[in-house]
Amino acid sequence: MEQFRLTDEDRATLQYRVTTKLREAILKGQFKVGERLIQEEWAEKLGVSRMPIREAIRQLEVEGLVRTEPRRGAIVTPISVEDIEEIYQLRALLEGQAVEKSLPNLGKEEIKDLESLYEQMISLEASEKDVEEYMELNAHFHKILREGCPWRRIHGIIETLWKGIPPYTPSLLSNHLEESHQEHYLMVQYVKENKPKQLRETMEKHILRTQEYLIRFVMKHKQD
Repeated sequence: MEQFRLTDEDRATLQYRVTTKLREAILKGQFKVGERLIQEEWAEKLGVSRMPIREAIRQLEVEGLVRTEPRRGAIVTPISVEDIEEIYQLRALLEGQAVEKSLPNLGKEEIKDLESLYEQMISLEASEKDVEEYMELNAHFHKILREGCPWRRIHGIIETLWKGIPPYTPSLLSNHLEESHQEHYLMVQYVKENKPKQLRETMEKHILRTQEYLIRFVMKHKQD
């Protein structure tokens, strides 16, 4: 577990780092299903106090990677291939529909914001600090694309799907950011050219590609 120890530089954004280390440990199969995540042990392994470990557990519970049980504490519930398929298939279907419906209601201001977010994302490197910023920009980019959709219920369902693993996949799949850049570029162009069908298809492809890579990531570490 030595590879999970934090350096002094990591402590600049301690909470994010701790949560990232624990999330990676779970997704890479460092825990068995149903195993306890013991705060004291991980505080020692990461060289931190128990406070950031407790905060990380709360976040991982929201993501569905742990659950808290009376008298047992945090229990690891790793995400399965079926979970990934369910989340990403639903996202592809719903976000594809949402951006297609949204496009007629996106104006010059939204296009300007999308272009700015795209430029900021491609300017980042694949370092941990930049990936953290990329995740925030990426979530904002997706939100702007769908915010013009007049279907009220679809927004709530999509937001629920985003509360799990999706916002954090760039930290796990940082080697594939170049493909995301290309897809984001196409999305911006289709918004500017008023091509709703192509926008929907690109969004669907973008999400399903991420699903494929995330399944590979999980399966690879289960086999290691």
